[in-house]
Amino acid sequence: MSVETVIDIASEALFLVIKVSLPVLLVSLCVGLIISIFQTVTSIQEQTLTFVPKIVAVFLSLIVLGNWMVNCIVEFMVKLWSNFSLYLNG
Repeated sequence: MSVETVIDIASEALFLVIKVSLPVLLVSLCVGLIISIFQTVTSIQEQTLTFVPKIVAVFLSLIVLGNWMVNCIVEFMVKLWSNFSLYLNG
């Protein structure tokens, strides 16, 4: 296995991690921003107020996007394992 092949596989895996985790992180970021704006407007400075809505939003986004996330990971692994003999010979 050449160095270029390893770098290609690693870069594809890192891109997959970013692609799969980005929607959940964006949901968490948006909910946190909305709660922060709400806290600023209402002058409520309770630090624990952001945790419950973020947890619920992340959980719901995992329920909605979980199938897509698993399919992306499975497609990557099937591609990786189907080309396994090429990696050993090359």
